[in-house]
Amino acid sequence: MADNCFHCGQTIGKERISFDSKEFCCNGCKSVYEILNINNLGNFYELNKNSGIRPDESSTQFDYLDTPEIFERITDFSEGDTTLITFKIPVIHCSSCIWLLESLHTLNANIKYSQVHFTKKTLQVSFNHNELKLSELAKFLTNLGYKPVISLETADRKEEKLDKSLLIKLAVAGFAFGNGMFFSYPEYAMEFFGYTDFWMEKYKNLFRFIMFLLATPVVFYSASDYFKSAIYGLKNKIVNIDVPIVLGILVLYGRSIYEVMTDYGPGYFDTLCGLLFFMLLGKTFQKRTYNALSYDRDYKSFYPIAVTKIDFNGKQENILLSDLKIGDRIMVRNQEIIPVDAILINGDGNIDNSFITGESAAVSKKPGDKIFAGGKQIGSILELEVIKNVDQSYLTQLWNKEAFRKHETGLDTLTNTISKYFTFIILGITLMAGIYWARIDFEKMFQVVSAILIVACPCALALSAPFTFGHIMRILGRNKFYVKDTLTIEKLAKVSTLVFDKTGTITHSKKSNISYEGAKIQEFDLKNIKTLLKNSNHPLSKSLYEFIGVEDEYFPVENFADTPGKGYTSEVRGTKYKIGSASFSSQTSKNLETAVYISKNEEFLGKFIFKNEYRENLGQLFTHLDEYRIHILSGDNESEKKKLEELIPHIDAMAFNQDPESKLNYIKTLQDKGEKVAMLGDGLNDAGALKQSNVGIAVADDTNSFTPSSDVIMNGAKIPLLDRYINLSKDAITIVKITFVISFLYNIIGLTYAVMGQMSPLFAAILMPISSITVVAFTTVATWLRSTKYFSING
Repeated sequence: MADNCFHCGQTIGKERISFDSKEFCCNGCKSVYEILNINNLGNFYELNKNSGIRPDESSTQFDYLDTPEIFERITDFSEGDTTLITFKIPVIHCSSCIWLLESLHTLNANIKYSQVHFTKKTLQVSFNHNELKLSELAKFLTNLGYKPVISLETADRKEEKLDKSLLIKLAVAGFAFGNGMFFSYPEYAMEFFGYTDFWMEKYKNLFRFIMFLLATPVVFYSASDYFKSAIYGLKNKIVNIDVPIVLGILVLYGRSIYEVMTDYGPGYFDTLCGLLFFMLLGKTFQKRTYNALSYDRDYKSFYPIAVTKIDFNGKQENILLSDLKIGDRIMVRNQEIIPVDAILINGDGNIDNSFITGESAAVSKKPGDKIFAGGKQIGSILELEVIKNVDQSYLTQLWNKEAFRKHETGLDTLTNTISKYFTFIILGITLMAGIYWARIDFEKMFQVVSAILIVACPCALALSAPFTFGHIMRILGRNKFYVKDTLTIEKLAKVSTLVFDKTGTITHSKKSNISYEGAKIQEFDLKNIKTLLKNSNHPLSKSLYEFIGVEDEYFPVENFADTPGKGYTSEVRGTKYKIGSASFSSQTSKNLETAVYISKNEEFLGKFIFKNEYRENLGQLFTHLDEYRIHILSGDNESEKKKLEELIPHIDAMAFNQDPESKLNYIKTLQDKGEKVAMLGDGLNDAGALKQSNVGIAVADDTNSFTPSSDVIMNGAKIPLLDRYINLSKDAITIVKITFVISFLYNIIGLTYAVMGQMSPLFAAILMPISSITVVAFTTVATWLRSTKYFSING
């Protein structure tokens, strides 16, 4: 019997569906399989086995998309019977997804074409809106397992300002380098092989002039960022790595012009173009971060674009969230985010505030209670009255607080620290050598000075960090640890204190450890209880439904009565049951215990106790982190304190009942003591702490879902490997330092010969790229070897 779903590849739980000699984990996966086969698209599975996406079974409403104002806001183009729209679909992950989504026209005749932009995780669809409503298109995609994300952020439809200037600069340098080598061939043939030719001799000046024309835009356009950075650094009294690089570029360029003008030689235009090409290639490689992930998200990422407004006659109307006013009444359905601070008018509120507070338990609300934006309703439909506009709600104000914003620069990096001393040393050597040779041979003095500045250009030094950190970022990302930039790797290597949020970070966000205490419950009663649990939307009821291991049978439910915040009673097969809190079953609960109490015909049977389920292998992780100070923060109560002390024997401190600002202040206090802090959290309640920390690590079981602004986005299942990520970051610093040593050895040897007057500028120009190639080759091999120590080759 198959253990994994044929469609999505996920482990099959208690719900197992057999169809067409295949096993599926849910009806959604089976339905998608049927759709694909009916439409002769069965080769979807041949492209990539188990590449399907499990359809979202939540009752997502898309009807609001057909409202004219909303339709106009989110569509790209609409005229005649044709509409063009771009959906954000984060779950696109492989070639099979692309193939299926670009074959939508074969599944629905009203879809004209569809095109995937893989890196942006977007799908552009052209469809006949007269025959296929926008809401129906969204539902169609959801049923296939590709639920579109439609929020305030995606609705803004801001054009991504992709900075293409770096690629253009790289292209210019590459063009000049390639053609420059071609035009330099006659000079190399004459210089190294003694080959002479009448036509080569006659047109060498033309070739040299063409080389000058090719190199000039490379120096003043392709290298412009280095000039700007050097000037910016000097203005701020900082000697960064770009200062000696610019000096080397200018000397190489100036010396080449001098040689060509005086017919002394061909110059080094080709070498200059080649060096800048490889340096820009390193910079491009460094910037290849994970654009599909967003490290700077805000509340717009999960706020809905529209809400259902209700008038006093009960008439419903879908309106833009931005048009919502104080006093309006809105409808919030099961699993929907509450977008504004409001008062509950009708319905039984069962609010999951874990995203804001970190508190894992749902909060019951009754009419008249205040509900904050950012909570999620779990259960029946609510009617709310708006008391604050979107931009004035608690959630928005919390996000916009100055304390929740991180301000930093990348000036204090390892490379720039070394370059401060490197530049002054090179200038000092150049000055002394110039004075010495001016007294002995004034003509040779220019050759010596040129050779020193050319050979000492820290190009290899500048390449080492981008290539090393670029490789490390790629390796970490392949292992689901997505680093925002190279500076983060340096900061991660310096961390001395690790602060973990509890709920959803070191515990599973959607799992609980359930145990039972009480009299044995017979199978007859268990089946009846499971039937009752199926009728409840409360998260504890859902968890308990999955936990009870009897066959799922549905029996008629009679006299169902729900008491908000307490529990519910009902009769199944002639037996009356009570399911709910301790007081609801006339029992006394233990302090800080989360439990569901069961009574049968007014007789207490027992209770199911819920405890957080911690992620696997945490004990081993914390053993490996014994060199760090460990702190735990939680919005929950102290019920798990003893468990945490057992899990982390060397824990430094724990703090419970922490609100967002308390977490931020906790981090700040540690930093005031000189600690370098990395914070791991999963929700908005951790946003301030993540930004305040030296390294903010947002934990998400689905890295495409909403995560707070951070330096790193980490897959929750990979938390037990945290020590490996940190150790690899430390190894990256060691590799960079070794490449610095290699670069310095080249410089020391080259400088020795240059100062002694035994190195020509031509040989210096050849030695410089050799050192760069050596550094790039070493860092590529070294990072690969170190990564295999911590991770498998395939990630």
